[in-house]
Amino acid sequence: MRIAKVIGKVTLNRKMDEVVPGSYLVVRTHNRGTLAGANDGNAETLVMFDPLAAREGDLVGLVEGREAAVPFQPHKVPCDAYNACIIDTVNFQPVLEVGHAQRI
Repeated sequence: MRIAKVIGKVTLNRKMDEVVPGSYLVVRTHNRGTLAGANDGNAETLVMFDPLAAREGDLVGLVEGREAAVPFQPHKVPCDAYNACIIDTVNFQPVLEVGHAQRI
């Protein structure tokens, strides 16, 4: 599971049978520097299926890969990740020094 911040939502304007109805959000993944307050996160963005009604600006715990598609079996879904939780607070105390320019 990784932590990410919701930065937008996906709007579909045509019905596609293979797309599971629901909310699709755009998220930016966090790295340890972001959790420590030293940078803005990775440049990586993902499309996440959201059954929990997260809003823009919320921190979420996302699951990626095959695990993200398990709730939809036997259907195939066109998303990168699945929202497993909405995070209230993060208490991160890094053991190692955190750099300011960590980007992926």
